[in-house]
Amino acid sequence: MKAISRKTLTDSATQALRAEIMSGRWSVGDQLPNEAALSATLDVSRGTVREAVRALVAQGMLETRQGSGTYVRSTADTARSLDRIRHTSLRDRFETRAVLETEAARLAALRITRKGLAHLEKMLAQRGSRDELDRETFVARDFAFHEAIVAASGNNALIEVYAFFSASIRESIEATLNGELPEPSDEAHRQIVEAIASGDPEKAGATVRRFMAPLIEELERLLAS
Repeated sequence: MKAISRKTLTDSATQALRAEIMSGRWSVGDQLPNEAALSATLDVSRGTVREAVRALVAQGMLETRQGSGTYVRSTADTARSLDRIRHTSLRDRFETRAVLETEAARLAALRITRKGLAHLEKMLAQRGSRDELDRETFVARDFAFHEAIVAASGNNALIEVYAFFSASIRESIEATLNGELPEPSDEAHRQIVEAIASGDPEKAGATVRRFMAPLIEELERLLAS
């Protein structure tokens, strides 16, 4: 692979890795070179390599196995589908996110284990406050919290669908930090955890809907203006 310029590094690294996968350099099931090797090959930081790998995991082309490495999962190009999603309105993407997270919370209330609840509490604590963290770290931790809710659903298909939408969901989180949309409070996040812990699926679903409603309503207003 050719070393890439430092302009739009993450996008360039993602595109380079995607091209190599689709070219047949690695087959389904093959393990990718380690982070240090990819960093040297692409002439980018290891952080940029991590972001590129994360993007391709979200697109279903790669998978990470804890303690083992990163492997090719599919050689199909899902980038066009993701690009079409990104060109839909922010309202449409928030509505889709609301559908996914509402059902995830309902299922989590029914199925979450003590270990799963402890993990969700940990993700909430690590999420921290917007005032305490830089933008990139806050978005990553906020996404990790919402991803933990979906993981607690115990529904593997739902988990995969959410992962496919992860880039769009991260963008929706970032949109709440731009001042145009109401940013959900720390307490609103805490209420979701409490509703799931109650074991009441209707309460959990309703709590997520309340969480999302002001965002979607504001987007409706902006579209109508």
